Amino acid sequence: MIFFLALRNITRNKKNNAIVALLIAVIVFIFFIGNSIIERSNLSLHDAFINSLTGDVVIQKKADVSMNLFGANTPVIDEYFIVPAFPAYDIVMEIIRLESGIARITSMVSGKAYLDTEGVRSAALLCGVDARTYFSMFPGVILEEGRLLSEGQYGAMITSDRALKIQERTGVYPRIGDPLLFTSGGNLGFKIREVPLTGIFSYRNPGLFMNEIVIIDPQTVRALNSIQVATSQETSYDDMLQTTGLFFFDIDDIFNLEPYVYEQSDDDDFSVDFLMDWLAETPEETGVSMAGGDWNFIIIDLENNISPSSFIKSINKKIEPYGVTAVDWRTAVGTSAILLLLIQFIFNAGMLLVCVTGVITVINILLISVFRRTREIGTLRAIGSSDLYISSLILQENIILSVFSGIAGILAGFLFIGWINALAVNIPNELIASLLGGRILTLDFMPHAAVLSFLLAVVLGIVVSVYPIHVTLRIEPMEAVRQG
Repeated sequence: MIFFLALRNITRNKKNNAIVALLIAVIVFIFFIGNSIIERSNLSLHDAFINSLTGDVVIQKKADVSMNLFGANTPVIDEYFIVPAFPAYDIVMEIIRLESGIARITSMVSGKAYLDTEGVRSAALLCGVDARTYFSMFPGVILEEGRLLSEGQYGAMITSDRALKIQERTGVYPRIGDPLLFTSGGNLGFKIREVPLTGIFSYRNPGLFMNEIVIIDPQTVRALNSIQVATSQETSYDDMLQTTGLFFFDIDDIFNLEPYVYEQSDDDDFSVDFLMDWLAETPEETGVSMAGGDWNFIIIDLENNISPSSFIKSINKKIEPYGVTAVDWRTAVGTSAILLLLIQFIFNAGMLLVCVTGVITVINILLISVFRRTREIGTLRAIGSSDLYISSLILQENIILSVFSGIAGILAGFLFIGWINALAVNIPNELIASLLGGRILTLDFMPHAAVLSFLLAVVLGIVVSVYPIHVTLRIEPMEAVRQG
């Protein structure tokens, strides 16, 4: 009975109710489209990185700052940040292998260097991979030319995007077997390594910065990183010279015809082996074995029914004593994935302000409607209608209106998505393209966003009813008599 009376009241007050419905529908439309785009972007990034680079979980050394696969997540210090070596690698790997729910495991050592090929010099992010397990774990890595790296092989693979840029600048497309020259530097000097081009690949869904990645053998990355590892220690250049005694001779001897021979005394422990060990030395954590510390990360792919967050929480309790920690794919990716979270927060914070403004506007319209219905409401109270009955009547009117508005807003959003997809809009900005999963703007209907949008409409209908109901219950029967 109350439901049909509420429908009758809605149809009798078409003008005000149409404005209310339009406001709620617009809010729902904006919320639905915005969150659909954000959720689509989140899924695109999730698929791109999990299937091509990060897996579900990444184990890394604990650091004072949040760390991704190639550096720090803090832009201010990222340029100077050196990814630390993995402590207690062998022990941690044994712990991980005993965990249930793991589908695949691989290891990676990362670095940064300049790549010279065909006279073109560009920055490169180096993924030194365990070739036995890496490519089977990441189906998003698609071989275009050549062959995949094999275990123990020296070589590197570049993306097809990088190859095309080289062709644009030189007129020559890189050929399999061409030499690739990598250079890295530090305070003590620089290192150069040359390896052959073994393959050209692409990512099925390339995210931001992924085209800068070079998949390379781990031995080369370790060699390029040795300067950086050495300079990261708290040992000065002079300390190294004093420790090794390498340059304790007259500078003029350099130009002598006779080769200089370093004579080791009984009290001098310097040797070639000593020098190599010193350069490779890394500070040990107290009580932590550094066995196997020539990797930076252990990457884990979980079975489909395993929750990454639950796995991370469980494994961290077991590996924490060894100076390492497990992080999710978003932390391992770094800036682009974290930026999406920031965008989502800013958007929904803005939507909160829009909702507050809309609620205030709708309440004012409903109050006008209540004042115009003083005679009707007073009469209902005069014939004995309870406060609960009148409150239910007003609440049902607004909820019915909100439900229809929510459906209309979602339907409008669905039509808008179809229209945008039909336009096939090209996205020129690389960051936006990576967030949306491609150069062509494509939106998907997200059921999760639709449900949230509908719930938002219902909540708005309830919220805007609170104050008008309070005002309605203050109307006395005598008021209806005075108004005739």
